[in-house]
Amino acid sequence: MASILVTGCAGFIGSHLTERLLRDGHRVVGIDNFAPFYNPDHKRRNLATSLSHPRFSLHETDLRHGLDALVDALPADPIDVVVHLAAKAGVGPSVKEPVAYLENNIIGTTHLLEWMRHRGIVKLFFASSSSVYGNTREQPFREDMNLLSACISPYAASKLSGEQLTATYHHLYGLDVLNARFFTVYGPRQRPDLAIHKFVRLLRAGKPIPVFGDGSTARDYTFVLDTVDGISRGVDYLLRHTGFYETINLGNNRPIPLLELIAAVGQAVGVEPQLAFQPMQAGDVDVTYADIRKAQELLGYSPQTSLSDGLQAFVEWLAEVPQPVSVTPYPPHSSAR
Repeated sequence: MASILVTGCAGFIGSHLTERLLRDGHRVVGIDNFAPFYNPDHKRRNLATSLSHPRFSLHETDLRHGLDALVDALPADPIDVVVHLAAKAGVGPSVKEPVAYLENNIIGTTHLLEWMRHRGIVKLFFASSSSVYGNTREQPFREDMNLLSACISPYAASKLSGEQLTATYHHLYGLDVLNARFFTVYGPRQRPDLAIHKFVRLLRAGKPIPVFGDGSTARDYTFVLDTVDGISRGVDYLLRHTGFYETINLGNNRPIPLLELIAAVGQAVGVEPQLAFQPMQAGDVDVTYADIRKAQELLGYSPQTSLSDGLQAFVEWLAEVPQPVSVTPYPPHSSAR
């Protein structure tokens, strides 16, 4: 049994990961700031199962508040691996509030890395994003591509900066690091600002779905439990190996055009979608497409969930969620991550 620190443990991916790590026999120390981007009660509901588990502890703190705040908030018990999921997410909102994204995703990450150095913790799983590839023309996206000028949103820039920070701490202090670029994760507990969540609500309300651009943009949609399986395998890799720095893609290796996605969501809900075409949103990329061969080779990663099965699972979950979910007003939806 290992002791794992999970930042952002109450979020969409973090809450699923916390449950998986507990099932795998680990002890989980969770951090979340319960930011009011959407109702924090929904994030607390995400943790309902984990909160009753004897090997889980929750600590409410904000990475932006610095090393001293982390030292005060967290127990002095040994930590074997840090899984850093906490971030301010979303491409569209980052165009509106770039400073907030830099504060959360760069400064917050730096504070966490300093806390790890202070505590002598040397194993890190860092959650990055497919947005770092921008509109790279060569596809599928490989981890060894030159991304120096690829980012086209503050969110993407903040995530690539996070990778650079982990590289710096690997070089200076010998951290073992696994950076994982997530590709449009969806499924139960998905944030209410994201496309699939918004589409299902609009269909059920009899409202048209906004289509940004001509509908040809495509995303490599990845079911959350497939992503979580990749993270769990990454934790195992970190525990078994030393002296390394690696970056992998955790995607599904199949871009799905927006119009195809909307049709699939309509089928899952049982409603024929009405479309409202609108201009492209600033910062959105044309396509995301993961080359997952490296993750397969290093971790044995192999996503198993079809789009139809994943959408059905999401629709069934959403039917049980109290309505409505309020969201801080930002652009209509984001395709980040």
